Amino acid sequence: MVGRYAVNFELSGLPSETTDYLVIGSGIAGLYSALKASKLGQVILLTKKKLADSNTEHAQGGIAAAIDEEDSPDLHFEDTVEAGAGLCDPKAVDILVNEGPDRVMELLEMGANFDREGNSIALTREGAHSRRRVLHAHGDATGGEIHSTLVREVRREGLVHIREDHFVVDLLTDKDRCFGVLAIDGKGRLIAYLAKVIILATGGAGRLFKNTTNPEVATGDGIAIAYRAGAQLMDLEFVQFHPTALAIEGVPPFLVSEAVRGEGAYLRNQAGERFMPGYHKLAELAPRDVVARAIIDEMGKTHSERVYLDLSHLDADKVRKRFPTITATCQKFGLDIAKDPIPVAPSAHYMMGGVRTNHHGETNLTGLFACGEVACQGVHGANRLASNSLLDGLVFGDRIIRRSKAIAGTPMINVDYSAINYSQLKDPVQEDIDRLCQNIQEIMWEQVGIVRSGVGLKEALAFFGRWQYLCANRSMDVHSLEAINMLTIGKLMAKAALVRTESRGGHYRIDFPAREDELWSRHIVFHR
Repeated sequence: MVGRYAVNFELSGLPSETTDYLVIGSGIAGLYSALKASKLGQVILLTKKKLADSNTEHAQGGIAAAIDEEDSPDLHFEDTVEAGAGLCDPKAVDILVNEGPDRVMELLEMGANFDREGNSIALTREGAHSRRRVLHAHGDATGGEIHSTLVREVRREGLVHIREDHFVVDLLTDKDRCFGVLAIDGKGRLIAYLAKVIILATGGAGRLFKNTTNPEVATGDGIAIAYRAGAQLMDLEFVQFHPTALAIEGVPPFLVSEAVRGEGAYLRNQAGERFMPGYHKLAELAPRDVVARAIIDEMGKTHSERVYLDLSHLDADKVRKRFPTITATCQKFGLDIAKDPIPVAPSAHYMMGGVRTNHHGETNLTGLFACGEVACQGVHGANRLASNSLLDGLVFGDRIIRRSKAIAGTPMINVDYSAINYSQLKDPVQEDIDRLCQNIQEIMWEQVGIVRSGVGLKEALAFFGRWQYLCANRSMDVHSLEAINMLTIGKLMAKAALVRTESRGGHYRIDFPAREDELWSRHIVFHR
């Protein structure tokens, strides 16, 4: 049983700050929301580590938007829904593809330096896209360019008060209204931040898995604190495993962008055979879930821990120019991507599920909004279309600010702080938290990973059941609180995957390999 809070506290005795908008997270969704909110009121942005520690910073491929004459929002809609495997919310997708181009134009107006071909913006095609519609920057450093642009704008305006090294422990609520958060600062002090509007933009939970492209901060904290507060969670069983992460023994997985295949790279198995045409009509450009499972299948057939990306048939100079980040990284390990096969394997990459919101980013808790990877409004369905994630953060971040404008102009809610306290947690217990986190990652990778089964999912749930007692004890530090959050979300993900007795998108059950639209064209929702 997960308790309401992860720490004992008395609100009236804590130091506090008050603001109009409180944004949690410093990826594209958090920075963009904070920048927009700063036009309407005071903004405080809390980030777990530094501003640069987010998935946005590591995004290579690009941002999808129908801005080309030969493209249209309708075509982008069709591709998104097709990739989403029957679970996309059509209205959410319609909003994404129609409002997306305007949001991208805003980035251009801010000075984002996207790559060009002559006087036109260069566009590439990625998996499951029917058109070239993906904007990119510096070849394969799109996320870094967008992130630096937003950071520059946030700092230039000077209206967003940034608090780095702030770990948000829990959301503060009074009945069904959220009015702030508890956070631990860099000195280990517990502080209350109170606000009229709270925006969760904390990213995903890739660090729950042994192999992931995500940075260390992605431990699912935002989803866990929302769950403890009573927010609804949706589609947690749908996790996207990127098919191609650098797979060199002893080297952490490094994303090798979808755009590499979009530009014509082939996937070959250990025997040097190109295998994707045998799995899908789009071959290397099939949806990510199809490519990831095909790679797993080929690795099994050839008794190997990797397959290979082959770009040797492409123009060498163009390859190196188009993918400078990947080129430089591979060079460190003696690989020339234009000539040498790149060893790759799937890695946990993105969560389609998260905190359930409506089309304006509102959760079921008044005052609490969510956008970006932490949120789930149904736009990605069971499998995200490549390069829709950055667009998602912009579009729904914008809609949150428009929706919350009226709230920001009202007085702060009247809360009896003396009545907000918690003392139900037991004394802390000594455990090897590093080892626990490793065990969580191993069980999630093996049993709640790319290929699942009822037996394996029950094994995972038994593991989480054995460690559930930790949630009833006071945690002593941030790392322990991360472990509590990982236990909480891991259990819910495994439970959702066990409940869904079919295969669809990023969720594949070997004991239920067929897609069952009659029974399962619906969402699984959890809340405390």
